[in-house]
Amino acid sequence: MGRSRTAAEGKARHSEAAIALRELVEKSLAEGKAQEIVAIDLVGKSTMADFMVVASGGSQRQINALTDRLRVALKKGPGAKPTIEGEETCDWVLIDAGDVIVHLFRPEVRTFYNIEKMWTVDLPPEQLAV
Repeated sequence: MGRSRTAAEGKARHSEAAIALRELVEKSLAEGKAQEIVAIDLVGKSTMADFMVVASGGSQRQINALTDRLRVALKKGPGAKPTIEGEETCDWVLIDAGDVIVHLFRPEVRTFYNIEKMWTVDLPPEQLAV
């Protein structure tokens, strides 16, 4: 599998640790045969993390396997230990790894929420003001 797409890659500067963590997540997902891996640059959009990685698994079983794979990889790596939500149903699993937030979806759930569109649309500053 080739390199995953990174929305707005290169626009902002990230720490080496954040980039290494994103690469670890992408590698783990690719090795687990995740589909449509997309990394979204959050710098300038949110302070919750540097990157968001979104991927699909073909079934709940695969989502569960991807979650387990990421849990092991992240616990071995440096930095924050992951917080995981959504394992009960494995339709949408959220993994907070500190500088990287991971969303794992079944394809139909990913299509329904269309989270990539929400985080990749560049709005003018006047539309962002409350």
